[in-house]
Amino acid sequence: MEQLSLFDDRKQTAPLASRLRPDTLDEYAGQKHLIGKGKILRRLIEEDQISSMIFWGPPGVGKTTLARIIANQTRAEFVEFSAVTSGIKEIKEVMVQAEQNRKMGIRTLLFADEIHRFNKAQQDAFLPFVEKGSIILVGATTENPSFEINSALLSRCKVFILKALQEEDIKGLLLQALKSPKGFGNMKIAIETAHLSSIARFSNGDARTALNTLEMAVFNGRMNEDAVLCVDEQILAQCMNRRSLLYDKNGEEHYNLISALHKSMRNSDPDAAVYWMCRMLDGGEDPLYIARRLVRFASEDVGMADSHALQTAVAAYQACHFLGMPECDVHLTHAVVYLSMAPKSNALYRACEACKDDIRKMPAEPVPLHICNAPTDLMKELDYGRGYQYAHDTEEKLTRMQCLPDALADRRYYRPDGQGEEKHIRERLEEILEWKQKQF
Repeated sequence: MEQLSLFDDRKQTAPLASRLRPDTLDEYAGQKHLIGKGKILRRLIEEDQISSMIFWGPPGVGKTTLARIIANQTRAEFVEFSAVTSGIKEIKEVMVQAEQNRKMGIRTLLFADEIHRFNKAQQDAFLPFVEKGSIILVGATTENPSFEINSALLSRCKVFILKALQEEDIKGLLLQALKSPKGFGNMKIAIETAHLSSIARFSNGDARTALNTLEMAVFNGRMNEDAVLCVDEQILAQCMNRRSLLYDKNGEEHYNLISALHKSMRNSDPDAAVYWMCRMLDGGEDPLYIARRLVRFASEDVGMADSHALQTAVAAYQACHFLGMPECDVHLTHAVVYLSMAPKSNALYRACEACKDDIRKMPAEPVPLHICNAPTDLMKELDYGRGYQYAHDTEEKLTRMQCLPDALADRRYYRPDGQGEEKHIRERLEEILEWKQKQF
């Protein structure tokens, strides 16, 4: 006789993420900026005004699911294409069928997954059918469509940006998986809320990763004497392949570590900065998150004292994007050490904050007329551009022209600290201010 295990239910053989795929917008998690009540994409779907579009966003945020929901809601035939398995021949065959369907009043929604991987010839094959309306093309991409999709095709598609899911969205999906009959609702599972939070953080906004991790943890759980499947910290850490990922049980340690990294760099302590950066990576932190914080630091804490700092940080971000873990750890180390050793100035940060404070507190000041463009005769008659002084016409490449509004004429936002390269910038700025003062 064949021995059956707890998991031999033939209906449960599909992956958890597939079994829990929502069928309606109300079941869909995340992307409230697009499909929340009254938002643009939801209105287009509900009013059946869908046209060709591109979904741009990171993996696991629901691009394919949303395309399926649109097809169901608009009663269109759903055809899914992949750049890996579909060539020009297959594309043309589907287009011929779509054109026949159109003549019979049936719309075809063609979902092109990873559309950035389709070559130019494949993308061009879509174009005439998109123009004629034979198909509604919905493309999904994790790459910037401006660079990866033919301009002719892109111009005929509306681009919608999908965001990584919030931690609470992911936790909601995990709880649903534990309760739903489509998931583990027919089983008794013991797992702490803190562990669900760890999975949500580990997934980095990717619902598929979160559900796959939960599924693996459940399959490796231990059954106790009460027939309850227990998922403990040790099992979860093994499933996520991160020794110290569970450091962040209450949400504080994530912010503590990034604060430690930031303040170590600010204090010019490369050893401490590298340590905290490696601690974050060991805990499963997304390297791109760390890289983004370095880009911010480069302008906020180094600024004009060493403008190469920003170039280094951006290059590190690009390297992380190209390579991913584990190779990109050395690129992050490169940037962290560079930023730690660079001269420090927060003059740019102070200038930005002071300016924003004035904008919040004061009314919107008009642009002085002498620095307005005057492309029409009427605008010239109204003195637009009158009195403008062209700096390149002067020997000093300077004029005494006032460019701030009158109410802010004496404001100085940028005050260089004089650290590193900013010393020369401060000297130059002082010369400019002194020259302008002498002209009055």
